[in-house]
Amino acid sequence: MLTITQDLVDRIVAHARADHPDEACGVVAGPAGSDRPERFIPMLNAARSPTFYEFDSGDLLKLYREMDDRDEEPVVIYHSHTATEAYPSRTDIGYANEPGAHYVLVSTAECGNGEGPVSFRSFRILDGEVTEEEVRVV
Repeated sequence: MLTITQDLVDRIVAHARADHPDEACGVVAGPAGSDRPERFIPMLNAARSPTFYEFDSGDLLKLYREMDDRDEEPVVIYHSHTATEAYPSRTDIGYANEPGAHYVLVSTAECGNGEGPVSFRSFRILDGEVTEEEVRVV
């Protein structure tokens, strides 16, 4: 189960809406070993695509060094789908290389960058296997 604050949910959704029609992406880091998402880190979608996201390799290296210095790890790795449901694509599954992370997907297919309903779902992806998990907002 992913336990996450309402503030972090709101920030992830706001990022997804702001980047629509392109996919948004980012990380929520937390203390290593805690499974507590705490520090919101929006990233640039280097692909600038409505159907694909890619972290900039330089930004990603900088992020991992920063997390290492702060004794953090990526607790949540999130991105948005702009025209499809909030479920990992084959590409998403192939790029899922953090076995302990919660992979959050937000679909802005219904609302675009405006107000309106979004789908916010979390998954564990391990060895190509996708398992949806409950999201508890606190």
